[in-house]
Amino acid sequence: MEAFYFSSLITDIYHIDSDFEQRAQVWASQQKHAVVLNNFNPLYPLGGFPKKIAVNNNTGVYERESIFLGREYYGFVSYDYKNRIEALSSNNPSHIRFPDFFFFEPEILLEFVDKDVIIKADKPEQIFRAIQETELKATQETELRPEALTSRNQYLSDLKEIIDHIKKGNIYEVNYCVSFKAEEVRCSAIAIYQHLIRLSPTPFACFVKHEDQYLICASPERYFKLRGTKLVSQPIKGTRRVSDLANVEAERKILHESSKERNENVMIVDLVRNDLSKVCTPGTVKVDELFGVYQFSQLFQMISTISGSLEEGLNWLDVLDATFPMGSMTGAPKYMSMQLIEAYENFKRNIYSGTVGYILPNGDADFNVVIRSIFYDASTLQLSFAVGSGITALSQPELEYAECLLKAENIMRALACLS
Repeated sequence: MEAFYFSSLITDIYHIDSDFEQRAQVWASQQKHAVVLNNFNPLYPLGGFPKKIAVNNNTGVYERESIFLGREYYGFVSYDYKNRIEALSSNNPSHIRFPDFFFFEPEILLEFVDKDVIIKADKPEQIFRAIQETELKATQETELRPEALTSRNQYLSDLKEIIDHIKKGNIYEVNYCVSFKAEEVRCSAIAIYQHLIRLSPTPFACFVKHEDQYLICASPERYFKLRGTKLVSQPIKGTRRVSDLANVEAERKILHESSKERNENVMIVDLVRNDLSKVCTPGTVKVDELFGVYQFSQLFQMISTISGSLEEGLNWLDVLDATFPMGSMTGAPKYMSMQLIEAYENFKRNIYSGTVGYILPNGDADFNVVIRSIFYDASTLQLSFAVGSGITALSQPELEYAECLLKAENIMRALACLS
């Protein structure tokens, strides 16, 4: 990694108009490496992402061992980083090509606070003017209609076999996903992101560009948050459509009291408690909230919050190694569930069900779960996304399939409005 000192950059504050943030996102999408973070749900427990844009046009860190503690980083970890932690492999076909691990120190950092933007850069005034001059025009040359790579019949057949594994005691729960793909796609990835977050305003939305790979993400889920020594994880298990806006509380209650969804949620809570106990001071891991139900646009999600006190001398990298991949995207027991995922899914997850986040110089960190996301490869012109659900002994295959289609709905809407 080239020598670079983020602390030497100049910081300026500018008053901005209503479309500056949108222009800044377009500008960031034209750089080599960029991470855009957004929070559209201020009532989310413990808050969401800060509104930031980080950019680096040189190089970054691809290996865990090359990270320097005490520096500020933005980046991601792909699902297949699991192969570095466990004796596992990923041999299914891949539609996207993000590296397993990538972080950069920002050469340019924008933070949005009320009607101001704080710009940290070598020449902040130059960056501010460049963003002001950025055009918002989006182009769309291809009708976007991704097709499912797993048929309904295949899905139902797979679930029958997975549930048989559960009934035999081989596993308690597994997160099984299906992928959708479109080819020969020429599109504006940032325009799709801006449409998606309007349709699905979430607390952990993000846009990532890594060279010619794009992640477009409207995630409602936190993987982990570290503030000082307090470590928090907030897994989501349980989904229900908000179908009657006049009776929102009644519908919230239906999800909250669902024995199937509670069963699915508590299994992952137990897994997360076990994961956190690997890095937390004994006796400090606790469940702060169990079966909380929160609304995200047209969906209810069941969220539980687990916390603990990080042991002295450990840091966010230790948390990553002890808890990745997040239990909500694997199942329990985690190792066996990842083996079944590889056996039954017909695509390589890559950055899907991985994580995007940031680390501050003081060691504080926050990471999401990469779900409700679209992936675009500008070199191969392939666009894809994946959806899934947690499968337990109480799962009904037809209902699980319907849940997958429900989760795909806003993604399809975001793509359709550009075609």
